[in-house]
Parts: sequence; structure tokens; C-alpha cells
Amino acid sequence: MLDLTARLLAWMLSICTPSPRGRHRLGTTPPLRFIPAPPPRFTEILDGNASRLVRPYVLAPAERRHQREHRRAAHLATLGIDVGPKHIHGVRIPAATR
Repeated sequence: MLDLTARLLAWMLSICTPSPRGRHRLGTTPPLRFIPAPPPRFTEILDGNASRLVRPYVLAPAERRHQREHRRAAHLATLGIDVGPKHIHGVRIPAATR
């Protein structure tokens, strides 16, 4: 059955696709041209001790706590619980209005 399917598919492809003629017919492929690689852009050795390692994704403990509070407030807001700020413009907000 698989052989019959393969033959049927080959026959359908031979009908749908044009047969190669002229210089585009199947056969030997022309040789590939050699394209030289470009020269390296950096030749000097980089000194790793000359530059300071900076990792912008590392947060200080206070920044991490602040980010965690914001994420918690956003999650609770999706549940309908408002845990807004305790101080707005330096004025303490009562718990009943938060």
C-alpha cells in the first residue's frame, strides 16, 4: 500500500510540476565560486580587568523588596483586594479608604 501511495504521489507531482528543459535541466551543478572571508575586525586582546563588570538586573535588597510589594499589590488587585499606598504626598491614608 505504501508503494502504491508513493507511486501515485510521484505521478501527481510529475503532472503538476514542469519537466526541466534547456540549461535548467537536472544534472551536474556548476562549481561554487570561492568567496573569501572578511578579515577579523578586532585583533587586539581585550583586558577583562580594565572594565568593571556591571549586571543591571541585580537589585539592591531595598529595590527587591519594593518590587516584591508592587507585584503583591498587583496580584491582590486581580483578586479585588486593594492594598494601596499608606502615604500619598506625605499624608497618611486611613485603612478604611485604602
